[in-house]
Amino acid sequence: FNPVTTINYDLPEPGRVYIIIYNILGKQVRTLVNGHQDAGYRSIQWNGTSDNGRRAAAGMYIYLIQAGDFIQSHKMTLLK
Repeated sequence: FNPVTTINYDLPEPGRVYIIIYNILGKQVRTLVNGHQDAGYRSIQWNGTSDNGRRAAAGMYIYLIQAGDFIQSHKMTLLK
């Protein structure tokens, strides 16, 4: 993606949701969601910046979605 990617997800029930971006080495880069959300289809964008506001380096990233007992991860590639 360049410069923004959209992450879509569907919550079958309300609950606490975490969406966290990690680099390929497993270091946490950005927390996109950390809070309670109602059930339903949602989307959030990541513009390739870290939690401290710096542009992330080009390369492979993994986003992790956790909601209750549900955990899912996907790979994405940041292009420059």
